Amino acid sequence: MSKPVKELLLADYKKRFDDVEAALVIDIRGMDANDNNALRLDLASKDIRVTIVKNSLARKAFAGTRLEPIIGSLQGPSALAYPDGIGAESVVDVARELVAWARKLEHLELRAAVLDGELFEGKAGVARLSQYPTRLEAKARVVQLVLTPAATLVAAMLGPPSGILSIVKEIERRFSDEQTISKAG
Repeated sequence: MSKPVKELLLADYKKRFDDVEAALVIDIRGMDANDNNALRLDLASKDIRVTIVKNSLARKAFAGTRLEPIIGSLQGPSALAYPDGIGAESVVDVARELVAWARKLEHLELRAAVLDGELFEGKAGVARLSQYPTRLEAKARVVQLVLTPAATLVAAMLGPPSGILSIVKEIERRFSDEQTISKAG
């Protein structure tokens, strides 16, 4: 490959992956064409991009970026899978999809993933990442945690006061009937 072509590819990688904060490194070598097309079409329908990269140029393009931790995983034929930003909000969505596909396709190798600068190595690392909550799920959990004490407070205000109210009414009834009120009842 000539130097001008390499420079064009490097510039393309820098531009294409400039906004990508997290991605997965996969190997799709050995997969037959039908499986490859099915995988790519399914991922594309979920706004997940798959891009085959030239490792040496990708290493240069990713240096100093958020994708730098995956540089060591760029060995042999490599492809990058990453959210396109519209449908798949998070690399967790991408990891979930690829873990499901890896169960179906024996030739799909999950090499690594990066999220917030943390490297998830190998199939086990990607599987661990797929179990993380997405941004939306994390926000829902935070809202639930914030609302739970309020719900408990409302339940406490509605439950015991009715018991206290019945005691106050009983005391009022006894006073009106001029009965004595003792501790025992």
